[in-house]
Amino acid sequence: MEKTYKKLIKGTKDYFEKNKIKKAVIGLSGGIDSSLSAKLVADAVGKENIHGLIMPVKGLSNEENIKDTIEFCRFLDISFSLVYINGFIKEFENLEWKQNKIAKMNTASRIRAVILYNYANTHNALVIGTSNKTELMLGYFTKYGDGACDIEVIGDLFKTEVIELAKFLKIPEKIINKVPTAELYHGQSDEKEIGESYEEIDEMLKGNKEKSIKIKELIGKNEHKGKMPYVLKVY
Repeated sequence: MEKTYKKLIKGTKDYFEKNKIKKAVIGLSGGIDSSLSAKLVADAVGKENIHGLIMPVKGLSNEENIKDTIEFCRFLDISFSLVYINGFIKEFENLEWKQNKIAKMNTASRIRAVILYNYANTHNALVIGTSNKTELMLGYFTKYGDGACDIEVIGDLFKTEVIELAKFLKIPEKIINKVPTAELYHGQSDEKEIGESYEEIDEMLKGNKEKSIKIKELIGKNEHKGKMPYVLKVY
């Protein structure tokens, strides 16, 4: 884990230096992925150079998670802002069509991305992604939502490796032990939605176990998320 940590710190530093940018902004949920990503970036570019944005939905987001996220920002000693996004979501009710459940969930995620990039543009900062390798391989993220970022610092770590590194770096245990969820609807959990545990999923993705039909379907359905938009050729 120490070797992995050093590689991630060096890679992050190099990326910021190459782009001649010192500041970073990250969306924080109180979960292990965003917490580990914030810790790594704070160590790489300095805690004074990273800002956390906590963007819950009042009435949906778990109040305990909000409290844990604020505590974690103080634990890292980084600045943060708490922005409830209910008002932004409500504006979409003015559309002339009725939104379905998926549209509503993805809209919340994309609103967060817009706010992150608004902050980044205003403060000349890079947006830090919070997706791990497992999620990226499955396409288990919202296109132009939590998938929108400038750098994925944990994007080459499987979920099980994220947990190992978080333990190594002494991320608070209550964050490490949380049930993974994007909190896009009441009762949602990643593993319940995917239908497999992260341990099983990682073994399948590493090729150590036959992929289940659900995992194969998920990879196929979300393949487009990992590619640039299709460009029609005229020349």
